[in-house]
Amino acid sequence: MTDTIFAPATAPGRAAVAVVRLSGPDAGAALSRLGGGRPAPRRASLRRLVDADGRTLDQALVLWLPGPGSYTGEDSAELHLHGGPAVVSGVLEALAKMGLRLAEPGEFTRRAFENNRLDLAQAEGVADLIEAETEAQRRQALDQLDGALGRARDAWRADLVEALSLFEAAVDFPDEDLPADIARRARPALGRLLEALGEAVAGVRRAEQVRDGYAIALIGAPNAGKSTLLNALSRREAAIVTPTPGATRDIIEVPLRLAGYKVVLADTAGLREAVDPVEVEGVRRARVRAEAADLRLWVVDGAGPADRGAAPPGVLRAGDLCLISKSDLPPGDAVSRALADAAALGLEAHRLSAHRAEDIAALEAVLADRVAAALGASEPPAATRLRHAALLSEAIQRLESAVAMAGDPELAAEDVRLAARALDRITGRIGPEDVLDRIFATFCIGK
Repeated sequence: MTDTIFAPATAPGRAAVAVVRLSGPDAGAALSRLGGGRPAPRRASLRRLVDADGRTLDQALVLWLPGPGSYTGEDSAELHLHGGPAVVSGVLEALAKMGLRLAEPGEFTRRAFENNRLDLAQAEGVADLIEAETEAQRRQALDQLDGALGRARDAWRADLVEALSLFEAAVDFPDEDLPADIARRARPALGRLLEALGEAVAGVRRAEQVRDGYAIALIGAPNAGKSTLLNALSRREAAIVTPTPGATRDIIEVPLRLAGYKVVLADTAGLREAVDPVEVEGVRRARVRAEAADLRLWVVDGAGPADRGAAPPGVLRAGDLCLISKSDLPPGDAVSRALADAAALGLEAHRLSAHRAEDIAALEAVLADRVAAALGASEPPAATRLRHAALLSEAIQRLESAVAMAGDPELAAEDVRLAARALDRITGRIGPEDVLDRIFATFCIGK
């Protein structure tokens, strides 16, 4: 990291202000050449920026952020420019002519990681914070950025050290006057660890739902009212509504916000015995999406005959919702059939019309309660990514092996060391280079 990098830190396009960041050993010299000297550290200063020929580029606020007390841990600077594309382009061109290099995606945050300003889990929190769309995503990302997983790892390491010290004492001092069962005394610490790591793994699923969205699938027979309901909940014509059965062939997704959480609502093809190859594929995809969803809304044509109220086999689960639609029309025999099937399957049933605002508001309230109950635990989970879950699971496997090998302290000690190494990889202190490249490549250029 001997070169100096620069990049826009704000989105491209016309704006009131655009920010350009610099980091590296030549950041101070570049700032002096552009703005006629460095201002006092961490104090905004209005400067006239000029290119190599002395032509004015902009009147801008500049900040000088000497290392190691900067975001990257290096000498850094920020240029707060007028946000016209020509202004930004001119400044970037001037920096490039000075020999500075345009940053790679995530390179600023990677330098912060390399300089021990952030651990790897905190760096992932930065990426999540940039992508946050909801209040829940923001809270979770800030908790990660604040080092929640690193603190949890430190707590786990205390039990690891205790267990490892006992095993190693049994190996290194076999002839000393030590208790015969010293290795077995490591079991309480290992038990605490296994319980804590298991809870952390269980929390990853909730964290993924907060970040990616709680998945709800609309399922049911053709023309049951699924697409109409999707349009009503999304407040727009997201799906085509037609009397022709089987109009929906592919999955139509609509993002919603309920109770402060991101929700992904999916309309699916009507479930029936299809013959047309395209519809057959649509039904297959509908079943796959229903299986993967966190909640299924079984929509029933409340004005239809009895066979329209039969629950689709093998799709619904206890806790799903049965929505009997078209309640503004005279009820058909499907209603009693659907209510009976819903009761047998443990489904909560609601009658509604997608054309009545009060019915849609009531359904939104029910869905918001479901989402909040599923995702709204008091504390955000410490581990938030599948990468974390894989490493935690590896550590659990090693610790379970250590418990089984307690009679052979040398093997048990090695298992505990491997568990500690897996936990260290969560925060990146011994992470392989290709893993780091993959993580930081997901960042935007100026971060």
